[in-house]
Amino acid sequence: MKILQNSEEPIYQQIAVQFRGQILSGTIQEGSYLPSIRGLAQELKISVITTMKAYEMLAEEGLVTAVQGKGFLVNAQNRELVKEQHLRQVEADLQNAITSAHIAGLTDDELVEMMQTLIRVSHEGE
Repeated sequence: MKILQNSEEPIYQQIAVQFRGQILSGTIQEGSYLPSIRGLAQELKISVITTMKAYEMLAEEGLVTAVQGKGFLVNAQNRELVKEQHLRQVEADLQNAITSAHIAGLTDDELVEMMQTLIRVSHEGE
């Protein structure tokens, strides 16, 4: 897990985002436990409270469940719901890209060309 101390995004959100991605992609399997709150806090050299806040965010989203005395268990994920969550994120990211492109003075064609280039480059790395 990588935490950027100088990021504008709070540390607890960085943790939650990384775990969310791992859970939704299946990297962390349903029925698995997240690392202990204390263990992760020590590993990342952060507060236990910060780690707890990240885990509580994931619990509020229904991704994990707190199990008394054991930690946070990864819940089974509804694949259609997961797909829908990803689609919403893609739409939000694309909307941000469109807004930024227009502020930068790019035309729609230039933006589409840029996206096609990025897609080609990302496929080359596979």
